[in-house]
Amino acid sequence: MGRDVFVSYSVPDRGCAFELTARLEARGITVWIAPRDISPAAEWAAEIIDAIATARLMVLVFSSHSNLSPQVRREVERAVHKQVPVLPFRLEDLVPSKSLEYFLSSQHWLDGFPAPREPHYDRLCAHVTVLLNAAGGAALVTQAAVAATSVAAATFSAPQLQSLEKQLAPHIGPLAQHLVRRAAQSASGWEQLIQRLAAEIDADAPRRQFVEACRRLPPPAP
Repeated sequence: MGRDVFVSYSVPDRGCAFELTARLEARGITVWIAPRDISPAAEWAAEIIDAIATARLMVLVFSSHSNLSPQVRREVERAVHKQVPVLPFRLEDLVPSKSLEYFLSSQHWLDGFPAPREPHYDRLCAHVTVLLNAAGGAALVTQAAVAATSVAAATFSAPQLQSLEKQLAPHIGPLAQHLVRRAAQSASGWEQLIQRLAAEIDADAPRRQFVEACRRLPPPAP
């Protein structure tokens, strides 16, 4: 089950991130934050992907550190791709780097400065509460629609899944294995599996390239 909020941060801002988490949870808001919520022996990337996909909101602790962090950029990109709203909490007066600007330029910013931070934490918590309450009804409708349209999953062999991983990896990197195996658990057929994986690729041209390559692969035997 997903949490209300996923907190994204760079390691140098760990103290602020965990202070935010404590204040949100004191208000009854459920929070997922690494490394606290990563299960022992779990695959780090897979846990983060699943946590972002099932969160209702991402709070980004934005600073000069996170602004240049490839990991933070990947988390924000993933949230935007999954249509999870991103709420940046700025610790410094700076603009996003080019790699983050595309994803954050239209977002509403909340500032965590000047010191002390406590009043800014309170304002953030209040804003998060409003956003979650506003999204509650829509989330229930979405969950009901998914449940109503669920179908039995097809069975795919390991070589078939590996062939899809090979096609997907050049587009999204080492996350391909996890995404292929997760999509295969609920896809009702080969074509649906291809389309679900294609949706993980943001750009149109690479997405079409992936679909065409997959359709040239031998399909599962009926």
